[in-house]
Amino acid sequence: MQQDLTKFSELAGADMGQVRAAIRSGRYSGHTAGLAHGKLQCNLAILPGEYADSFHEFCRLNPKACPLAGVSNPGEPVIVELGAEVDIRTDAARYNIYRHGKLDQQVSDLNACWQDDLVSFAIGCSFTFENALRLAGVPMRHIDLDRTVPMYRTSIETHKSGPFGGGMVVSMRPIAKERIDEVYEICRKYPLAHGAPVHVGNPAEIGILTIDAPDWGNPVPIEDGEVPVFWACGVTPQVAIMTAKPPLSITHAPGAMLIADVSEQTAPLYTYNDN
Repeated sequence: MQQDLTKFSELAGADMGQVRAAIRSGRYSGHTAGLAHGKLQCNLAILPGEYADSFHEFCRLNPKACPLAGVSNPGEPVIVELGAEVDIRTDAARYNIYRHGKLDQQVSDLNACWQDDLVSFAIGCSFTFENALRLAGVPMRHIDLDRTVPMYRTSIETHKSGPFGGGMVVSMRPIAKERIDEVYEICRKYPLAHGAPVHVGNPAEIGILTIDAPDWGNPVPIEDGEVPVFWACGVTPQVAIMTAKPPLSITHAPGAMLIADVSEQTAPLYTYNDN
């Protein structure tokens, strides 16, 4: 992929139309945290139709990691819940293409590989609750440092459906100790954005041995008085896809989301027990 012609700093205060134009034209393919404030951002999983029912059930069984925001009809590059102008083939900042469970290539659009049987799943993203936390005065260090949030494989097992399974992926943000309860209460209001944290504190307890070496994204420093806080992450489907090994599957590249036309405040919520 070519180097971006548009920088994150140029889009940080831009409106939805400007952000989408930069992504759709291939001028920007970086992380989308902090862009298009107020709009729902989504993870993507795109699979051949024969795998769609099993994956849909995988999402139902694992709503913390895979909160569904919408599902397309086979072959259609639109998910109506996200807005009629959102084109699945071009409007994520970056895509990963997997073949038989292995990453084959990373591309800026899907025009060359689109198939009539592909079903697209939009999965809620933690960037929604990040906006709420920032409005409450809770810093998001990865955004302040212009980095992709760190993400880690864990020893937390997902509930299997057909060929889909594997460990949960989590994202991490350093939070001041005295604000943990406040953060929990804010985030649990956003089940479509993974809800409340799944773990606070010692990363080894969930199988993360080196906090400075994330599996995806970039490391961020944890300052004195802060603890690492972990949320279920929408990269979990990528692990499930690597486990299932379908002949073709497509996801967003971690951190490079699909931005919808709908407000993150009015998007439908698939609720579940968050206790």
